[in-house]
Amino acid sequence: MDDLRAKLKQTSLLWLDGFRDACCIPRVVIYCLRSRQLAIRTGQCFLLNGFIFLGSIFILNSVIIPTLQWILPDQCPHIGSQELCLFDGISKFYSFLRLGLIQLFYVLWFYPLYVFSFILSSMWYNDIAKYGFLAIGKHGPTTSQQEQSSSLNATQIDKRADLGGVMIGIAEQVYSVVLLSFFFLEVYVTGFIPYMGKALNILLLSWMYAYYCFEYKWNFSGLSLDKRLDFFESNWAFFAGFGNPCVLAVFFFSPLVSYGVMAILFPLFVLTATGSDADKLITSQRKKWKGAGLGRLPIFYAADYFSMRALSFFPLKPQGPIQVNKAF
Repeated sequence: MDDLRAKLKQTSLLWLDGFRDACCIPRVVIYCLRSRQLAIRTGQCFLLNGFIFLGSIFILNSVIIPTLQWILPDQCPHIGSQELCLFDGISKFYSFLRLGLIQLFYVLWFYPLYVFSFILSSMWYNDIAKYGFLAIGKHGPTTSQQEQSSSLNATQIDKRADLGGVMIGIAEQVYSVVLLSFFFLEVYVTGFIPYMGKALNILLLSWMYAYYCFEYKWNFSGLSLDKRLDFFESNWAFFAGFGNPCVLAVFFFSPLVSYGVMAILFPLFVLTATGSDADKLITSQRKKWKGAGLGRLPIFYAADYFSMRALSFFPLKPQGPIQVNKAF
């Protein structure tokens, strides 16, 4: 019983460390002040996803829909002739026409804007992580961050020079995309589980967002996929805490509003992850507990199983020892 209580306390402290690390927004402001390119890219994300995308939703709900309801009312006006209202078909026609105009607005504006924002933001996120990574390296980084920053160019040069390294890198990227796709499907399915579905959905989403945020940093630091997964699953409590603010910020909104809010906040969390000393925070907690850890939690076990089953349909013979599955 005492051992269980100690484990719960350690889990809570690691979760709290991760939560506080994700909320270090002043760190983002400092990085933007250090790098003009970073400030521009972050501002572009705010402009596209906040001002244009969320602004369009606000205009739709506050201006366009009320105007259509005034022009095409559901009920007859109290002033004027009531003869037209004897025909119930007119109100139904108004309702159908209003709904059609709103759907037309979605088709011609929101859905194209969503696709455009998703593609452009995905490219900007990578730039934001890169500029943030370089800004940390140029202005007094910690020892671990300095080693990661100095290894950025060296790692990429080595991978270009070594054909085997290039092939391994491509294989890791492909496997990572497939793995996270199945994990996203797993997150989606858990939302339909009765009673515990919502809680599991929040937990899995927290891990998913945390992994996405740290993946940019790990890519630039040249950390191999098996080491990423090992570190992530061995410190699951910390990453659950880190991803929790991402989920809570969007969990109670409609899908389109959730996307817009997350598209604004995600670059901030990417930058906090880029400047995070997660290994030092976790090590300091382990020292307090005399090196005792929580143990590894196989978060990606199901996603890994289905990923390997899916990739088995492509009988490619690897030219080198691609060790992307050793973490399981």
